[in-house]
Amino acid sequence: MNIIIKQVTDNEARKISKWIYKEPYSIYSLDGNNNCIRELLNGDYYSAVDMKNSIVGYYCFGRSAQVPIGHKYDVYNNKSIMDIGLGINPEFCGQGLGKEFLKIGLDFAREEFNVKEFRLTVASFNKRAIKVYERVGFRKVYSFMRISHINAIEFDVMILNE
Repeated sequence: MNIIIKQVTDNEARKISKWIYKEPYSIYSLDGNNNCIRELLNGDYYSAVDMKNSIVGYYCFGRSAQVPIGHKYDVYNNKSIMDIGLGINPEFCGQGLGKEFLKIGLDFAREEFNVKEFRLTVASFNKRAIKVYERVGFRKVYSFMRISHINAIEFDVMILNE
């Protein structure tokens, strides 16, 4: 996969902010509002663009890759670990790109941020993603619940040690 990774631009943020995922992955859908766009432009997000200038996906690093309620459970206390989050464009989901896309993002972070240990947080029901993460070497170390007036979602925190 030939992609260029760079800070998300305003135009890219507007496109990404409108991505809609099919069930059961709709919790990852974005709503295109200004808060969403601002978050995508906060400096933690990087777009992954192919040679046709199509957005294949994005990566986020640091606090933006954490699920906020996880701080209540102290799952993000180890500050020496780099948090990584990623999203593949819904048009490319289910095409077997996940493992390579994740590896490219990890290599980018190793080079850009000089880190050796990674942490990611994933909804426990997302078995497709968890399988990819495990194939790359991530292992589950914690889980926690996010409970809202709409639903309760369990999240797994996974670590990759180099």
